[in-house]
Amino acid sequence: QVHLVESGGGSVQAGGSLRLSCAASGYTTSSNCVGWLRQVPGNEREGVAAIYATGGTTYYADSVKGRFTISQDSAKNTVYLLMNTLKLEDTAMYYCAADYGPCGDLVLAGTAVPTGFTYWGQGTQVTVSS
Repeated sequence: QVHLVESGGGSVQAGGSLRLSCAASGYTTSSNCVGWLRQVPGNEREGVAAIYATGGTTYYADSVKGRFTISQDSAKNTVYLLMNTLKLEDTAMYYCAADYGPCGDLVLAGTAVPTGFTYWGQGTQVTVSS
């Protein structure tokens, strides 16, 4: 059974940094696609970043390119999202999500970041203030 647990969210001032962690069990993060998505109440869930470590592939939304970095640690079976230069508009609930195989099949039509995941964590809140 796939189980994903996010941590690392919190409150930070604009311009600051946070690192989110997604610890997986019952699933190997290095050889499958893992992503981070975020959602603001009233809006649809948005793909932020994703990684397929075995294939050396990463995906980023245009809004976070150059500021966010997704990485994977095989020893800890954990995927991280390092968020730098945070902006007010980054405030959201952040979810870790996973599925088997490469990320390409999870990119839905008209989008650039995988969002069609099967397995989801419970979410961690990120709040950026001025």
